[in-house]
Amino acid sequence: MTDTRPARLVVLVSGTGSNLAALLEACQDPAYGARVVGVVADKDCAGLEHARSAGVETTVVALRDYPARGHWDVALAEAVGVHDPDLIVCAGFMRLLGAAFLERFPAMVVNTHPSLLPDFPGAHAVRDALAAGARRAGATLFWVDEGVDTGQHIAQVEVPVLPGDDEESLTARIKAAETPQLIEQVGLLVRSAGPGRP
Repeated sequence: MTDTRPARLVVLVSGTGSNLAALLEACQDPAYGARVVGVVADKDCAGLEHARSAGVETTVVALRDYPARGHWDVALAEAVGVHDPDLIVCAGFMRLLGAAFLERFPAMVVNTHPSLLPDFPGAHAVRDALAAGARRAGATLFWVDEGVDTGQHIAQVEVPVLPGDDEESLTARIKAAETPQLIEQVGLLVRSAGPGRP
């Protein structure tokens, strides 16, 4: 008998939760094949409200509450692990995941980043693209490894950099392409025979 239960998603957030909100909406359709079973944040943030409004359990695991980074990685892994996830989605999560976390969830973590990686990794991708005079930008969905935005790519979507763009306008254009890519690709991963892991 085929297992037809929805895949269990845990989403990691640090900010407004716009990608989380889109995932929660997509999961309302049984054909999507997944449901968000937990949302974990590294601080109190607006993204948690999206989860609470949808009746999804939330947890905050703040780095400042732990004596060392390694302890935080273990605590974060524990907070995620209680949900028995099939896939972990970093949706605006602004912390690197360490060895203790990634060893517990090998090839189970995806992240979306607002650049066409390997160009402009790190926390200021849009600002860096503008400063470099880039003519194109976009978003990359990738498997998370221990590096900074270095994991194997799953998908990319490109948008133009227009004359007069500033960080706000380019971020908005990227987000308008990034969110649909995230929703589509997570759906494809969970509906496949199993996530197409690297």
